[in-house]
Amino acid sequence: MEKYDLAIIAHDAKKEDLILLTRAYKEALAGLSLVATRNTGRMVQQGTGLPITLVQSTQEGGALQIGALVASGCVKAVVFLRDHVTVRCDEVDRQALLRVCDALNVPVATNTETARALLHFLCEEKAASKKKQSITRLTEALAGVY
Repeated sequence: MEKYDLAIIAHDAKKEDLILLTRAYKEALAGLSLVATRNTGRMVQQGTGLPITLVQSTQEGGALQIGALVASGCVKAVVFLRDHVTVRCDEVDRQALLRVCDALNVPVATNTETARALLHFLCEEKAASKKKQSITRLTEALAGVY
């Protein structure tokens, strides 16, 4: 099963905020593996050109699909920009996603400021990982020389 660095979801009232956020972090996000619910993912793809794996829309069980990816260890973090004002008929699915993130200690951001912090962390972690891999390869290459 494919692994994803980040899952992204946004309620309709927050989709524009998510697009602005992903545009701001586009360069860094380009180095991450992304998965999103269908409508949110398409909007982000159109707004940024980033490659994103799409699951069902939230109305068709997409939040549960993301939750299953979290539960199986395939998602490292979630940005889920929620509209706290509008009551939604599929709120149970969304709450299940948040519960599985809580249960498995998977970072989840539910507003733009926590999303910025999470994206900053993921990008820094990815850069550090690449640097560590480069150092490891260099060390191995040098070990072969001596």
